[in-house]
Amino acid sequence: MARGCLQGVKFLMFAFNLLFWLGGCGILGVGIWLAATQGNFATLSSSFPSLSAANLLIVTGTFVMAIGFVGCIGAIKENKCLLLTFFVLLLLVFLLEATVTVLFFAYTDKIDRYAQRDLKKGLHLYGTPGNVGLTNAWSIIQTDFRCCGVSNYTDWFEVYNATRVPDSCCLEFSESCGLHAPGTWWKAPCYETVKMWLQENLLAVGIFGLCTALVQILGLTFAMTMYCQVVKADTYCA
Repeated sequence: MARGCLQGVKFLMFAFNLLFWLGGCGILGVGIWLAATQGNFATLSSSFPSLSAANLLIVTGTFVMAIGFVGCIGAIKENKCLLLTFFVLLLLVFLLEATVTVLFFAYTDKIDRYAQRDLKKGLHLYGTPGNVGLTNAWSIIQTDFRCCGVSNYTDWFEVYNATRVPDSCCLEFSESCGLHAPGTWWKAPCYETVKMWLQENLLAVGIFGLCTALVQILGLTFAMTMYCQVVKADTYCA
């Protein structure tokens, strides 16, 4: 009876981790594709220049693949050490995500202030050698969200030491349009505009987060259940 339960849990554990591993492969593939096709698009932050979407996906995909691989091998081999390793790794990830979420909501105001200071600092790297990614990122954000600057378009005045903005701030794009009068530029602040867009899509983000948490809890349940079944089977055989 114990052996039959073990085989059933083993199959579920392997299937779950196979899907987990394939999901990691997909995330890693998207990250590599972004790095190859959008290599000139980087983070807007001056403090974390490597924190681009492509790099985040590559790191996340690799980590998910590694955890899924450990779970698959642990299930196939019925190895208590690997099953426990999988459980601990997944539990650490779950606790880290929960901690980051709580801290984010607890210190939202401080994070807002720090983010705006960091973004304004990053404006000074716009158009400079070696910062093509940051330059392209700002151009795309301002064009797509129809905004200009972090708090307002005057943020660019400190960068240029003149009354001008990048051409991506213009209502109608044309060469050197950033030298024209303020009436021809977008007035909306980029930080608040992007923040509002995220708030409007908060439901989708929340559903994604909830689904991720449920998948992780399911993985933890499978891992601990199989671990207990393996211990029982070993005891029974002994």
